[in-house]
This record gives sequence, C-alpha cells and structure tokens, in this order.
Amino acid sequence: MEFNHISVLRNETVDMLLPQQGKVFVDCTMGGAGHSRYLLEQSAPDGKLIAIDQDGEACAEGRKRLAKFGDRVEIVQANFSNLAAILAERNIFGVDGIMMDLGVSSYQLDNKDRGFSYMQDAALDMRMNPEIGKTAANILAEGTEDELNNIFWLYGEEKWARRIAKFIVEERKQEPIKTTGQLVTLIKKAVPAGARQEEQHPAKRCFQALRIAVNDELGVLERALPEAVRCLNPGGRLCVISFHSLEDRIVKNIMKELAKGCTCPPQLPVCVCGKKPQIKIISKKPILPDEAEIAANPRARSAKLRVAEKF
Repeated sequence: MEFNHISVLRNETVDMLLPQQGKVFVDCTMGGAGHSRYLLEQSAPDGKLIAIDQDGEACAEGRKRLAKFGDRVEIVQANFSNLAAILAERNIFGVDGIMMDLGVSSYQLDNKDRGFSYMQDAALDMRMNPEIGKTAANILAEGTEDELNNIFWLYGEEKWARRIAKFIVEERKQEPIKTTGQLVTLIKKAVPAGARQEEQHPAKRCFQALRIAVNDELGVLERALPEAVRCLNPGGRLCVISFHSLEDRIVKNIMKELAKGCTCPPQLPVCVCGKKPQIKIISKKPILPDEAEIAANPRARSAKLRVAEKF
C-alpha cells in the first residue's frame, strides 16, 4: 500500500518555527514527512532535523522521501515522550524548534491491516508501533466493564459508553472480540436505533477512544510537552497540532501553566517563590486551517495549531 498522508497546516506550522540556516529542529511525529521536507527546504542549506516516528513503516518511507537532504536529517524510530534521551544520545542539548502533529496519520487509518478504521474489517490492533504493547483486542479482552466505560467516556466522550462496555463484557463470554467488524457490529447493537441517525458513524468515538488508550496518547502528550520546552534553546519555538478537544485542552493548559510567572499570594510585598515563566504563548487563539485546505483535505477540519516560544 502506498504511504499517503497530507500534512495539515504545513506552511503555518513550519513558518511559525522561524526556520533558518544553521539551526537544529525536531519533528516529533514525522508521518508522511510533509512537514519535515518543507522545514528542511526552508532551513537550507545547512539546517538540521531530527525526525522521529514510532511507526517503522513511516520511518522507512521517510528515509526514501528525505534521502535528498543527506546528513541534514536523521530519522529515529522512537516515541517522542523520550525526546530528551533521543537528543542526549546525539550530544544535542538544545534545539531551535520542535513540532508535534498529534493523532493518527492518513496512512495508518487507510491501511486496514493496522486496525484503526471502523470502515474496513481487520484484526483489532491500533498500535502506532506494531512491535510493542497491548492491542485493542487485548484491552477489550482484559478490561473490566468500569475500565472500558472509562475509556469510551473519557477518551471518546461517548454518551453510550456504559451500555457499550456492558455489551462487550457479555459478548466476550461467548467469543473473543478480535476484529474491527465484530466491534462495529457490537457497537451498533448497543447504541439505540434513534441515536444512530447522526451524521457521525456510531463507532467513531469508541474507535478514537480505544486508539488513545492503546497508545497512551494523552499520557505521552502530558509528559512530552514540558520535556520539549526543556529541550529548546532560548528563543526556540514549540508548535503543536491537535485534532480533538482532549488533546487541545492538554496543550492549552500546559502551555498556560508554563507561561505563568510568580505564584505568590498578592498580599506578599516581594516574590518568595522565585517562579519565572518558561515560555510566552505566541498564538493567543489556535491557528486553524482555511476553507481551501479543508476542501482539499476534510481531515484538516478539526486541526488546531498552538505555538509557544521559550524565554
């Protein structure tokens, strides 16, 4: 299968990183390498890039697509939550820009063998790195009704979460739930007919929630954002593209917290906490794709870009 992925907010993101020659950048989520390629072009002739992706197929494709840039780019198969260690292994202790394009790539969604899609029947996998960790099928087999309810409710904001969890626990007594097709059928049974008249596919929220749980996406993000700021040189920028409200809320809140200065009570005459802001927020409101980009790539519709700069 051809590796197709359209980069969202590509120009806006890279331009916000202020690419210049001689600078060092990190793409934490290389995917189809669209952002990486544009950044390398904009930082010619000698800007360098560390491009990270946990998906081995993405890394292999990235090596082909970025081959013309030679030793200006290094591709690393890893989870970006380990960013500081990845850089330290290369004797890099400060970079000039970091970008994160969160969520799943078009290639992963469209490749039925990866088990991300509710539109095609396949093994329930959903791991962004298929070599490690539990699959979605493992979680459905092992989770209690309460645990499954929490996944669907917290990560998918699915209002029928409890009922779907109950149906899964009952069904697996008869046979294991191993395929996307089985899960879709089960969700359709659990969600009352009247609630299935929405535009949105009834399985969409549960599939999103399972994917987030399988890959610990929100936990990774919460750990990675402060670490990314620590890895930036003064004046370096962090650009983060999110695709749903849970991610965006985490990005917004962590950036807001890192931008705070003194936390002493206002009645104290002088600061005793010594807390200084680590970043300034460049995008007071998130940067959104324009109508032309959404028309060309409907998956861009929910994208939000937030930008911060290290003091």
